[in-house]
Amino acid sequence: MALKKGLLYCLLLVCFSFTLQAQILEPVKWKSEVEKISDTEFNLIFKAQIDDGWYIYSQNKIDEDGFAPVTYFDFVDAGKAYTLEGGTSEPDVKPIFDDIFEENVVKFKEKAMFKQRVKVLKPNLKRIEVYVEYQTCDSAKCIPGDHTFNLSLDGSTIEKTKIVIDERSKQLSKALDLNVTGWDKYQEQNVEEKSNLTIFFLGFLGGLIALLTPCVFPMIPLTVSFFTKSSKDSKKGLFNSILYGFFIFLIYALLSIPFHVLDSLDPGILNNISTNVTLNIIFFVIFVAFAFSFFGYYELTLPQSWSAAMDSKANKIGGFIGVFFMALTLAIVSFSCTGPILGTLLGSSLTADGGATQLTMGMSGFGLALALPFTLFAMFPKWLNSLPKSGGWLNTVKVVLGFIELALALKFLSNADLVEHWGFLKREIFIGLWIIIGIGLVLYLFGKIKFPHDGPLQKFSKGRVTTGILVVAFVVYLIPGLTNTKWANLKLLSGFPPPMFYSLYDKASECPLDLNCSKDLEEGIALAKAEGKPILLDFTGWACVNCRKMEEQVWSATDVYEMLQNNYIIISLYVDDKKELPTVEQFQYLRANGTLKTIETIGDKWGTLQTINFKNNSQPYYVLINHNMELLNVTNAYEPNADVYLEWLKIGLENFNKN
Repeated sequence: MALKKGLLYCLLLVCFSFTLQAQILEPVKWKSEVEKISDTEFNLIFKAQIDDGWYIYSQNKIDEDGFAPVTYFDFVDAGKAYTLEGGTSEPDVKPIFDDIFEENVVKFKEKAMFKQRVKVLKPNLKRIEVYVEYQTCDSAKCIPGDHTFNLSLDGSTIEKTKIVIDERSKQLSKALDLNVTGWDKYQEQNVEEKSNLTIFFLGFLGGLIALLTPCVFPMIPLTVSFFTKSSKDSKKGLFNSILYGFFIFLIYALLSIPFHVLDSLDPGILNNISTNVTLNIIFFVIFVAFAFSFFGYYELTLPQSWSAAMDSKANKIGGFIGVFFMALTLAIVSFSCTGPILGTLLGSSLTADGGATQLTMGMSGFGLALALPFTLFAMFPKWLNSLPKSGGWLNTVKVVLGFIELALALKFLSNADLVEHWGFLKREIFIGLWIIIGIGLVLYLFGKIKFPHDGPLQKFSKGRVTTGILVVAFVVYLIPGLTNTKWANLKLLSGFPPPMFYSLYDKASECPLDLNCSKDLEEGIALAKAEGKPILLDFTGWACVNCRKMEEQVWSATDVYEMLQNNYIIISLYVDDKKELPTVEQFQYLRANGTLKTIETIGDKWGTLQTINFKNNSQPYYVLINHNMELLNVTNAYEPNADVYLEWLKIGLENFNKN
């Protein structure tokens, strides 16, 4: 039950709260056709049209011992009326690492075509029935799906036959209807979404940090003075300075364009880059190299000939183009300071679902922050007098960034460790290394250790002391992460360290956070009656990303945890559980559209129960009910605000106690 990884994962959370009337999601539309090869051989073609943002899995597992779902085709009567010639082909897509299952998988986006050649054994065979079972997911939820194909081999129309199910199936289907009441008392909640403005802001913050580095800060007064004094016309000088700032912004925004091209050629390539073991190790080595460069042991720069060539062009050409080359020169000469910050932004964006779009937002924010001072100080030149003078504090900033780079480097090593299941960088070891790095930074800030470019420390500045205190507080915050207690969650860092299950400690309970829960409806209802508590129906899934986020970030909040532990009986129903039901509990369910669904697994049963009673097939989905199946509050979906979720639980409890 891993949390989806990524340094900026928290910017991708989307609040899902759905209206009751339109919740049967169908992100995958299927079509089929028959291609005749000879009188006895045919190609059966199945085409999946997949909505934007959704994907389905391959038929084949990359990791034989893994738990990721597969797309499964069942060819009815194969081997009797016809034979399968070879396997069912599918699109050739490279595997990527799946954060949910911690294994390599093949996913299909937008569309997928499967093809199976068959050879007819019976001359009078006119139709073939094929059943496909699959799971479709987006960044927030996963939905199990199935479809039945009736393919005509001779081109004739296949008449729909009246579907009749046996009495036993009718009774078992009826048993899934909980007869939930109380819908008239509650209104559904509105959808709330977050935009990419948040990642733009973080990119902007990264640009502000870059301004305080020795490579950029001294350039501000020099460049502004050049523009304001080099032109007799002050308005022209101001215009050139604004243009210079615009070109800085443009250059950094344009750096993300190649990733849009890659993303359009292969939507999964960015994720593949971010989870590739070799690349993650390379990123780890690069970040360590950047860290020691920041420490002052050597200087990492782009070739000097590049900056010399750009500077020469700027002087020769002049005008708009000359200003552009000046901006490009700044980007090149400041690389040793901006490169590691951009590398962090790059690595973070590629591991997030937003991919190239997220990267563009972050790079644009970075470029804007870097460009603003050159424009603002040109507009208000007297502000230059308020700038602090360059000095040893700039090197201190650089060394602090070196420690941060060292900590971030571990994230890439952790990615590789998780992918390969090496097991040497478990959660507690990762946090322990961060604590050591934090202690090293504290010792540096308080003058106990020095690096090559540090001068004698005359006195402790307020900024240095404040930073040191903040780092000490951060180290103290990390310490509980080494324990096997409820304080080990470290919610503020969720997504940075390895997930909580990837631990040195053995986990005793299969329930989230070791809460008392039931995974059987009847058992849970009986327990609720015995203890006189209301029920929290938790429609969840093993492959549900937001389900894990809710459990590890919202349910773990102290007040929410205590409310759930003391006042509710949780019934967690996993709609993607592939464990087969006992034969006597398997049956056929007649859908409203007239098609049959065979209920064979636990997940089939709970998914169908959710659809019947709540007209909803997405997860997470939460329902508060009493023992008489009466609603106690509005239904809830993904709610990352713990306070809002707690209030929702409180209202449900109050309504339960009124009855």
